[in-house]
Amino acid sequence: MHTCLLPTNKMPNSYQIIHCTCPDKGTAESLAHLLLNDKLAACVTILPSITSIYLWQQEIETVQEHLLLIKANKANYQMIENTLKTHHPYKLPEIIAVSIENGSSEYLHWIDSCHSYK
Repeated sequence: MHTCLLPTNKMPNSYQIIHCTCPDKGTAESLAHLLLNDKLAACVTILPSITSIYLWQQEIETVQEHLLLIKANKANYQMIENTLKTHHPYKLPEIIAVSIENGSSEYLHWIDSCHSYK
């Protein structure tokens, strides 16, 4: 882990995990690298080979996907969403942010150390 001086007034609800499904491993890795290279996220976990069943244009679809779990500060949400929408192959990608209610203060501070606030 990296060490750096961070604001001590950050609350856990300043952080989020963004879920985004991808059609394949290559897309998932490419999006993860974009977010990390631009310092928009601290960590992206890729869960392989999940099954998604959803309603699309009045039809039930079943597909194998990869799920991104993007750990980031809420301050970067809009830039993350824009990056995902710009580079994602789906017409309507899943982009759902869930607030982190609690977490290790050391881990949350590490998230801050990885971000570039633009």
